[in-house]
Amino acid sequence: MGRAVLVARLAGRDLRRRPAQGVLLLLVMVSATTALTLGLALHGVTAQPYQSTRAATRGPDVLATAFPLRTGPAADLPALHDVAPLSRAPGVVQRSGPFPVAFPVLRARGRTDAVLAEGRSLPPAPVDQPKLTQGSWLRNGGIVVERSFADALGIHVGDRVSLNGRPFRVAGVAVTAALPTSGMGFLEGSSQWPNPGLIWVTEAAARSLATTAHPLGYLLDIRLAHPAAAEAFANRYTAGGDASSNIGNPYLIPWQTISRQDAALVRSEQAILLVGSWLLGLLAIASLVILVGARMADQLPRVGLLKAVGSPPSLVAAVLLAEHLTVALLAAVAGLVAGRLAAPLLTNPGAGLLGTAGAPSLTPATVAVVIAVALAVAIAATFVPAIRAARTSTVRALANAARPPLRRAWLIRGSARLPVPLLLAIRLTARRPRRLLVSVLSITVTVSGIVAVLFAHATLAVSQLGMSAGSANLNLFDVGFASRAQREDQVLLIVTILLGALAAVNAIFITQATVQDTRLPIAVTRALGATPQQVTAGLSGAQILPALAGALLGIPGGYLLFSVASQGGTASQPPAW
Repeated sequence: MGRAVLVARLAGRDLRRRPAQGVLLLLVMVSATTALTLGLALHGVTAQPYQSTRAATRGPDVLATAFPLRTGPAADLPALHDVAPLSRAPGVVQRSGPFPVAFPVLRARGRTDAVLAEGRSLPPAPVDQPKLTQGSWLRNGGIVVERSFADALGIHVGDRVSLNGRPFRVAGVAVTAALPTSGMGFLEGSSQWPNPGLIWVTEAAARSLATTAHPLGYLLDIRLAHPAAAEAFANRYTAGGDASSNIGNPYLIPWQTISRQDAALVRSEQAILLVGSWLLGLLAIASLVILVGARMADQLPRVGLLKAVGSPPSLVAAVLLAEHLTVALLAAVAGLVAGRLAAPLLTNPGAGLLGTAGAPSLTPATVAVVIAVALAVAIAATFVPAIRAARTSTVRALANAARPPLRRAWLIRGSARLPVPLLLAIRLTARRPRRLLVSVLSITVTVSGIVAVLFAHATLAVSQLGMSAGSANLNLFDVGFASRAQREDQVLLIVTILLGALAAVNAIFITQATVQDTRLPIAVTRALGATPQQVTAGLSGAQILPALAGALLGIPGGYLLFSVASQGGTASQPPAW
């Protein structure tokens, strides 16, 4: 038969001979390729929901804002004078407003949050008319609540809420494209409103809710003759000439900025999955290295037989490589399919937008990257052991003699007086230094990932509660981050479970390899008087020692990983336990 057919048959037969190891290895690599597929597939799928919402609500091309910079009269005329002239600026073809904005405190269902209460007229506005998803539009004594804010606080149509202690009834729930749903970026850092929710009230109600401590602000919705020029328009008229920073009034927000901020949720999920996929890839390499090393030791008689009947070393190496490349290719295909099916679950834009991002398409580049990474992982873990096995002499391979341990005088002296289980654990650990290194690295990667997740979870929890440094009211519920934190926590949990599962698989592989490699030494140890309990304790200790070292290295490694993944962002300390 041909060489390719022979390699395929020998590799297939060996995989069928050890199905359990093959299945575990396949699951390990599928986890890594699925996470990588999700991270790559989520790129560029976030614009459609915002565009759908913008079309349905006649969203503005530019939102001009002017908020009070000081205490004073409730009707802050300087703020109005800052924003009103923009309605006559060159390039403006339509506008709505300026609308007054009050800053009351809302209490509902036992929660308290600062809100932007935008005063609107009862007739529909030509620019930015919020789209109702429940209930009806404004009426006297009634308010309309932005949908993501209503979902975060559990508010429904007909509920009673209070604004600065005055009762109001929720008339409707709506969405808008005029303001970011994931938080009012221009108010981040405000001591009183760390990230407020959005509601609509009548203009009369907005004016009545203003106080001398928090005078009225104003919003102006602008439509341009050329929407693509919105960013240039915003830079031209924003105070300071830079729409990316808020240094005074007026402050203009182009629709492109709002779209990018609304897409931040999926981008955060993508970043988590990409970092998780590389961690899972490292664990997959560790699993392969351990499994391949153990299988090479078990396959030496088979290698000797192949060479005895005339197989050259290249054929032997090709058979060993083909086994794991086949598993890697199957894992890449399965990961692509699983990632394609799971991606729509992560592209939900949240309650603040209409529609969905749709199922992301797997581009040829994504498919090529996932397959290439899977094959590279298999080759990196298999190449050196396969070449080493192929170069083993025929006589030695057929004899399959026990590997003599390295005699280290300092190790013998240091462990001689230890209890028997600990003595066995140290000597078994030192017997295979490369396996020891792989085991330590495997636990280090796992613990680093879990510690990074704990830092991320603690940071998200602090942001969600509005407890960032400088917040004047720690009881305010930071609704802008509520849904985002919940979604990111779910993705972090998935990555944590996968890391823990792969670490458990690695522990199984390492234990099997250690037991298989030390059968003869353990038999000699038993013959010299060791009890079964001492042998079992020694084998367990041989796994615990590298695990302890990996755990200690993983704690600072996790903090470093979080710092790199968050690009230098602030980190909140998780609980000591």
